[in-house]
Amino acid sequence: MTTVSQDPTAAVAPRLGRRPAPHKAKRDWTGWKFIGPFMLIFAFVLIAPVVYSIYLSFFKDQLVGGNSFVGLANYIQVLGDQKFWESLGRVSIFLVVQVPIMLLLALFAALAIDSARLHFPAFFRIGIFLPYAVPAVVATLMWGFMYGVRFGLVANINDFFGISLPDPLSNAWVLASIGNIVTWEFVGYNMLLFYAALRVIPTDLYEAAELDGANHFRVIRSIKLPALRPAIVIGTIFSIIGSFQLFNEPNILKPLAKNTIVTSFTPNMYAYNLSFSGQQYNYAATIAIVMGVATAVIALIVQNRGSRKEV
Repeated sequence: MTTVSQDPTAAVAPRLGRRPAPHKAKRDWTGWKFIGPFMLIFAFVLIAPVVYSIYLSFFKDQLVGGNSFVGLANYIQVLGDQKFWESLGRVSIFLVVQVPIMLLLALFAALAIDSARLHFPAFFRIGIFLPYAVPAVVATLMWGFMYGVRFGLVANINDFFGISLPDPLSNAWVLASIGNIVTWEFVGYNMLLFYAALRVIPTDLYEAAELDGANHFRVIRSIKLPALRPAIVIGTIFSIIGSFQLFNEPNILKPLAKNTIVTSFTPNMYAYNLSFSGQQYNYAATIAIVMGVATAVIALIVQNRGSRKEV
């Protein structure tokens, strides 16, 4: 009997040759359908204005030749603009003084409410947060009325006690008065930010600290403050951005302090008045771009330092 040896791969080869080519996976666009409307609005209200502002900053409206390309001339002019540097100095002082005070008050309020040692904590939480719900225009008008030395709270105190308090809107006190308004408005917002971070701390850490005999201040220092670091970094970044964008409060108080709050009191006020009063749209766009870059750089530095400490 003759046996025929067969190669096992011989029967497999034809089947391998007839194997259909793999199909490419179909791309799923479901996610883009959801975020597409947002991306369109984001591009329309943020990206497009920024790109247009950058475009305007490279041009200048001249008496001869009209709107012509000038390159970096507007940016060079900003570097030598004394009004711009004075306004930037004001908001820098405002940032260095007001932001730490506001964040410390918010931190103290959040720790006090989270301590469970206050009666009616919900009342304190809502009461501290309530000023944030007041529109900035209304809050500034209310405090402007109280600051008046001829009418309002300061005038009533002077008349009642027969004293002469310093004018809150004078050149020496106006920045502190604006800082008081901003602090009153945003302490509640930052308090809620810190309080939310405190509420997600695992209870196991508190139980372990209690077993170790840690007192209340040791718990704050060793557990709560480290857990609050990301929230503090976020609150600091938001406060830095808000300080460099300072506009509503001084602009609304300007009629009450005409000799103190000038049109270039803050960079935003300076750019606003250059654009809508001076018709210098190109130079105003340049100032806006410079302030945007400066704000982004400082916020990035704060974020990196906070992340480095967290590690």
